[in-house]
Amino acid sequence: MMKKNNSKSTVLVAMSGGVDSSTAAFLLKEKGYEVFGITMKLFDWRPKEKQGDEECCTLQASIDARDVCHRLDIPHYVIDVREDFKKEVINSFVSEYLCGRTPNPCVNCNTKIKWKYLAGKAKKLGANFLSTGHYAHTEYDRKKGRYILRKGIDKTRDQSYVLWGLSQENLAQTVFPLADLTKNQIREIAEKNRLKVADKPESQEICFVPNDDYASFLSNWKKDKEISKGDIVDLKGEKIGEHQGIAFYTIGQRKGLGISNAKPLYVVDIDVQKNTLLVAEEKELYRECFLVRHTNWISIDKPDEPIRCQIKIRYLHQPVWGRVYPENGDFFRVRFETPQKAITPGQSAVFYEEDVVLGGGVIDSVK
Repeated sequence: MMKKNNSKSTVLVAMSGGVDSSTAAFLLKEKGYEVFGITMKLFDWRPKEKQGDEECCTLQASIDARDVCHRLDIPHYVIDVREDFKKEVINSFVSEYLCGRTPNPCVNCNTKIKWKYLAGKAKKLGANFLSTGHYAHTEYDRKKGRYILRKGIDKTRDQSYVLWGLSQENLAQTVFPLADLTKNQIREIAEKNRLKVADKPESQEICFVPNDDYASFLSNWKKDKEISKGDIVDLKGEKIGEHQGIAFYTIGQRKGLGISNAKPLYVVDIDVQKNTLLVAEEKELYRECFLVRHTNWISIDKPDEPIRCQIKIRYLHQPVWGRVYPENGDFFRVRFETPQKAITPGQSAVFYEEDVVLGGGVIDSVK
């Protein structure tokens, strides 16, 4: 929800060079805010001739953001956060895969890079608020005495799932101009107001992985020094194939296993200690209980007793009902009321009450 119009308020907008953040900047200026655009240099851009139009965080993306800011007659800044992005996002991404887990780098990027540096830069520039092109709502709940995070109105684009790590301080400072708009409406606004990125393709899933080929990225990043081949085994423990390194596989994967069977086989478990993949038929992928840690609670205090809510275990997963139980230390035990397919360590579990984000955490292990 966009905060109350105030012509004296200043907002810093994270500009990725895409249509969403560009339209966010336009809408905020139309609302009466004084707007600054800022682009974060997150990693070493590849040569321009090897970049695709759909890639974000590239040199062309920065140029597009600058051109939009020029069109809107607002200042544009670029800040270099490559070292911290490498440490907090890329190294973590690689490390998780090497441990047989499947991370969501967008969560780390949002909580440990974007809001951290945007908030700091906003203060230096005298901005009251910061803004992004995320599809989500934030508002202050007077009864609860805290800021809450809600899903965006466009359910096909809702990005509240990757924002569960934001703090109360983050949410108090944040404006989401796209909360009540659909993607089609955003493109129409951009085209009507002659923003050059109106027809720009969607960015790829992982911004720092070319062509979404994370296997090649991992190989090049580690130069194969920590990635070794191992056995693929069935439920009886018998070897039926050989994998190229556990970092290249994820729970639920069927393609690329290099094995043949009368019925399709899927990765149902990854044993890091034994360096093996366990494969089985699809029915073996369904589980109902798992552990979560590193939680952050937004609209409620950290629960000290079980709660029933809807739970989402990956970005495109439809939330389903389950219960969350406090465990010892930082852990919470989650049990679905209906078994779900491919619950994957490393991914985020986000807890909802209708469209309100209660909180979230990282899937640690599956029972």
